[in-house]
Amino acid sequence: MFRTNRDKVVMISVMGSVAPPVRRLDYRVSADGEPFVLPGTGGITYNVLVGDSCFGWAGDHVEPGVSTCSDIDRRSEGKNAGYNTYACIGNKARVATGDAKGAEGVVVGHHGGIEHVLIDFEPEAMEKMLIDDKILVKGYGQGLKLLDYPGVKVMNIDPDLLDRMGITEKDGVLCVPVALEVPAKLMGSGLGMGNCYSGDYDITTTDRKLIADLGIDKLRFGDVVAITDADNRFGRSYMSGAVTIGIVVHSDCLIAGHGPGVATVLTDVEGKIRPVLDKGANIAAYLGLGRYRK
Repeated sequence: MFRTNRDKVVMISVMGSVAPPVRRLDYRVSADGEPFVLPGTGGITYNVLVGDSCFGWAGDHVEPGVSTCSDIDRRSEGKNAGYNTYACIGNKARVATGDAKGAEGVVVGHHGGIEHVLIDFEPEAMEKMLIDDKILVKGYGQGLKLLDYPGVKVMNIDPDLLDRMGITEKDGVLCVPVALEVPAKLMGSGLGMGNCYSGDYDITTTDRKLIADLGIDKLRFGDVVAITDADNRFGRSYMSGAVTIGIVVHSDCLIAGHGPGVATVLTDVEGKIRPVLDKGANIAAYLGLGRYRK
């Protein structure tokens, strides 16, 4: 098993609230020029859970489970920036107010732009939750390092989840199970951001034939994917031979330059990550969440 510095990683409290769905325009326009009005970000999404397909929904940028935010008026500043940075995928969450007080959940993604932290809860808890209910997250993961692989950058992931991903070592390389490999040429919205310690970037899906040929239309929320020729160490950019490992956090989209969002957890430019195809590589399966909850 690869060695980490998990005993030195700081666990810190951050708190958000169930975020209301918001709208900015009367309608949006699809990549095909069609106006639409559909559900998207925010709220409690009762029938879309981690483990479900992220394609085929009558929605745009749909977020599975419970969408949360620390400050809906200053999404990219101050406490919401801290919340989105320190709440890592796999972290434990607990409802702190309202009828669902005490219910426990797990962080399953960050969504950039809207700056939401996405959390999976049992359906019974979601039925009791209301917009603005407060949720405490034990932020744990930023600062995690792989001691024998200093060139591999780790971000946005709880050490316990990293341990459950089935990563093995062979000939000095980390073999990472992934549901799919995605070429960097398909990555769109989210490029150009200054760092990858929050948010995501999207697999563009306008070319439906290519998406079907590559199997991208079979992706699920929570799938672990490899983005080839993608360097996410200090922002998101193209780099031949680089590999980035990420987790699918939101649904397919209708607008140009968008599609299923991927939050980064590992990235390397030195040939130390080798993706290994495994259709079962999904955090819902690893943690027993969403559609995999028993």
